[in-house]
Amino acid sequence: MDRLWLVLAVVIAFVITSVSGIWLLPMLRKLKFGQTILDIGPKWHKDKEGTPTMGGLMFIFGIVISVVVSFMLLRFSTSYGDRPDSVILQARLLYGLMLAIAFGLIGFFDDYLKIVRKHNEGLTPNQKLFLQILFGCAYLLLLHISGTRSTVLIIPFWGSIDIGVFYYPFALFAILALANAVNFTDGLDGLLSSVTFVAGIAYMIITCVLGMWEMGVMAAAMSGGCLGFLMWNAYPAKVFMGDTGSLFLSGLIIALAFGTGLPLFVVLIGIIYVVEAASVVIQMTYFKITKGKRIFKMTPIHHHFEMSGYSEVQIVTAFTLITAAGSALAVFATFIL
Repeated sequence: MDRLWLVLAVVIAFVITSVSGIWLLPMLRKLKFGQTILDIGPKWHKDKEGTPTMGGLMFIFGIVISVVVSFMLLRFSTSYGDRPDSVILQARLLYGLMLAIAFGLIGFFDDYLKIVRKHNEGLTPNQKLFLQILFGCAYLLLLHISGTRSTVLIIPFWGSIDIGVFYYPFALFAILALANAVNFTDGLDGLLSSVTFVAGIAYMIITCVLGMWEMGVMAAAMSGGCLGFLMWNAYPAKVFMGDTGSLFLSGLIIALAFGTGLPLFVVLIGIIYVVEAASVVIQMTYFKITKGKRIFKMTPIHHHFEMSGYSEVQIVTAFTLITAAGSALAVFATFIL
């Protein structure tokens, strides 16, 4: 019966997200909330300039409503409340959703400033980093207060290790790294939506295996929202999610990683996020060491493949399949815990 609420969460998020595009896109066009394309990017991306952005609002509304409705139905179902950890899992769901909304607000203000200034610069990197640290610390503190106090890290296919007080610096670093890694992945039509849809399916399965139905509702809603957004964002995109959407999704991924108690499993499920972020770090480091030389034609790495002659559809398809493979490994690792 509990699995029914996960299916419902997918459907609600999908319907609200896909249908909301009918009225949101004309509104964004009317307000002239169009995307500004950087000159340093691939030249053919200039054709996308003016495409409505901040479309992430579509799935933010869909996912939040879906989580609330599906959880309330789960909460009052006859099978709920028998587990001793239900209160802790409710807190993880609530605080995880709050984190995602907070990160979405960072993205919203960043997008809004870009639109007002008509330039691809919104909040400064230091401003975004400060807000992410602030919200990340608040999230970890709330989890600790609500009873999530384990400092054990489970390493897929290896075992576990208790890192004690070092868990919290690690967790904050992971939150900041994931927030930016997910954001880096949003660079091609449908890329972040597709990859995160698959990640959501993986977390749905993992939460079912672990019996964490509360976090399963979040994973299901995320998948449904991403699928609904793909109706408008698949190539050729009619709308971009903007930082509003990408940072909101990063908050959900963070919430699922820590809410399931398996933060290191995101390395497998979010393998594309990791590769995208790593490509940027490697490029910047190599550029500084060699005083101007580059390993990749452009980063994040999806642009390198674009400039190597691959189409957006080919790259998105390949990256989605890689995510599916990594997710399958994570699911298998969960079964053998």
